[in-house]
Amino acid sequence: MYFKSTFFEDYTIGDKRVTLGRTITETDFVVHAGHTGDFFPHHLDAEWCKTQPFGQRIAHGTMIFSIGIGLTASEINPEAFSKGYDRLRFVKPVFIGSTIHSEVTISAKEEGKKPGYGTVTEHVEVINEHGEVVLACDHLLVVKLRGQL
Repeated sequence: MYFKSTFFEDYTIGDKRVTLGRTITETDFVVHAGHTGDFFPHHLDAEWCKTQPFGQRIAHGTMIFSIGIGLTASEINPEAFSKGYDRLRFVKPVFIGSTIHSEVTISAKEEGKKPGYGTVTEHVEVINEHGEVVLACDHLLVVKLRGQL
């Protein structure tokens, strides 16, 4: 993890970065269930899941979102802050033993309503070991304009 000042003008639509991977473990399932209170059998009951369409436990979507976004935090930009996430979709299930990584593409930018700032949209895709998108969302950033503040 490192700091890198990137101002609004420095973002280019189409620029992309790819994160390292992370293998999802059973411990991840248990810890996330404890943090959120989501103990649904889809995530924790291996025997019941054998009777369901996927045949095995599936990861909490919120856990994959948290881990997938966490993987993107290798670069800290002191000139920007997160405004939130739009269009979050859980596209495919993730299982214990799956390895995911994230791909971030600058998809839009526009001058902000507040003087000295702009909005940058990063399209985030979380990808499994088979190259399939398992989660997609748009991350909105509020970013300083160079020399404005």
